[in-house]
Amino acid sequence: MSFLKNIFGSSEAPKQNTSKVNWIELNDLAQLQEIVTLSEQNPVAIFKHSTRCSISRMALKQFENEFDSEEKVTPYFLDLLEHRDISNEIASRFGVMHQSPQLIVIKNREAVYHVSHSDIDAEALKNL
Repeated sequence: MSFLKNIFGSSEAPKQNTSKVNWIELNDLAQLQEIVTLSEQNPVAIFKHSTRCSISRMALKQFENEFDSEEKVTPYFLDLLEHRDISNEIASRFGVMHQSPQLIVIKNREAVYHVSHSDIDAEALKNL
């Protein structure tokens, strides 16, 4: 079992001390308005993650290993299993169909970039 855990990781949300990404946990619908406001000064990346999905876990680990845009992009983490209502509101508010895993970037109050699954690439954030 530890072999599979080493490959796919655990099913838990990322811990700030085990990730070089300083995630802000998105766990309240009211935070979406904060994100919209913040996006006027700095792009905001929302990583939507299913904690039970190995594909999502691999995409998350790859993103965390590549991410080095902390000064350019504010990263938020959404646990889809705990907060599907927030995911649904993101889809509605920003016009981005729900997928998992998914990376959505909000800039100037709009979704300007969104990808899912193997297309998630932290390097793309450098060009925003």
